[in-house]
Amino acid sequence: MAELLIMFREVLEASLIIGILYTYLKKSNNQSSIKMLWYGVVLAIIASVVVSFFFQSIAGGFEGPSSKIFEGIIMIVAAVVLTTMIIWMARNQNIAEDLKDKAEKSISSGFKYGMLSLAFVAVFREGVEIILFLYAIGIKDGISVIPSIIGAILALFLGYFIFVQGIKVPLKKFFNVTSVFLIFVSAGMLTYGVHELESGGVIPYFSGKVESKEYPVKATRIFGETKTYLMQYDKGEEFIDVNNNGYRDSNESYVDDINITLKKAEKWSSRVWDVNPPKNTDGSYHFMHDKGSIGGLLKGFFGYNGNPSLIELITWILAVIGLNYIYQVLGRKSKLKGESK
Repeated sequence: MAELLIMFREVLEASLIIGILYTYLKKSNNQSSIKMLWYGVVLAIIASVVVSFFFQSIAGGFEGPSSKIFEGIIMIVAAVVLTTMIIWMARNQNIAEDLKDKAEKSISSGFKYGMLSLAFVAVFREGVEIILFLYAIGIKDGISVIPSIIGAILALFLGYFIFVQGIKVPLKKFFNVTSVFLIFVSAGMLTYGVHELESGGVIPYFSGKVESKEYPVKATRIFGETKTYLMQYDKGEEFIDVNNNGYRDSNESYVDDINITLKKAEKWSSRVWDVNPPKNTDGSYHFMHDKGSIGGLLKGFFGYNGNPSLIELITWILAVIGLNYIYQVLGRKSKLKGESK
């Protein structure tokens, strides 16, 4: 459901920007600039679609650990971009006046394509952010198309009612509330980026310990929980424990790799806890599992993880506290600045 919020807010921001510029140009009866405004919007949408296909082609070229590293970097970049968007919104309380000033300067400059460029940059920026954010959400939770479409449609309708029907909406309160949710979304993206870099081997597993370098391998978590790994055989990504109700197919070859087992043990020991319920008898996830219906919703909005490593937990806590503090401080400064004018 995080994609619904992302799409709603991003499309609404683009709608508000274009709506403000259109209203200003219509009041000043500048028809030629209005035409350029819509040209800029159309070109930005086309460019966003092209970038989306290009981005997908690049992302699909990574395999194995390199794919984890790529996805981790994308998640962290998305978190940084989302954070800057939240901070920008906190610092700018007079967006309409700023846009009108830019429009006036664009018209007075005499540059024929000034308004086209202004509209293009505004919409294309939102388009690129949508691509980045949705891809990041897709890595973490998977993408649901319907909520994304609903979010975009709702935003367009709201923009229409604001600028065409003249309905007054408390946008300041709306952006304040959604910014709080997006702080958690950003923290979740950053944390999952760290998770992927751990899986890719860029960040080592912290906490816990693995006591043996040969079978049986004993792993111990930070709070004392232990797990013993017996001899396993590697069949691609499938691990078969031959000492624990395992099996071997005589027609296939298996290779015992102690290093793979040690990596699995290190990953398990790095987890602070595991509160995820076991799978249901039909193979589906329990609704409170972080891949289940309720747990997945909490994961998408708040970065919930039923099985976090120590560094993931620390990253999430610091991100939530730090981002909330920055947003509150900048919001107060912006409010005082607005009252002093």
